[in-house]
Amino acid sequence: MTDRYEGKPFLRLLDSYVLDAIGHLDEANARWLTEAEPHFRATFGEKGTWREIVEARMRFPAGMPAAIRELWDKGRVRALAANGVEPTPGQFIRQFVDTNFPH
Repeated sequence: MTDRYEGKPFLRLLDSYVLDAIGHLDEANARWLTEAEPHFRATFGEKGTWREIVEARMRFPAGMPAAIRELWDKGRVRALAANGVEPTPGQFIRQFVDTNFPH
């Protein structure tokens, strides 16, 4: 996934936000994101936590994590019914972010 983020530092935050919303952000990355918040505030000129920085820059409405989670849950069921296989969290974030927020 390294190439995905080359020259696109905010994309990693956005992908992490989506992973967090669907309950698949691992502890190591969650810890790193929290520890890096001062850097994110300076880099992106925003205040708050890394999640709040994403929400502010993307102008997400209240309840965005729940809406993302709902898409994940419904999409998993549809994919399983159609293909017999659930999408991975990585597949979901790439498709969701790339479709809704071209970069």
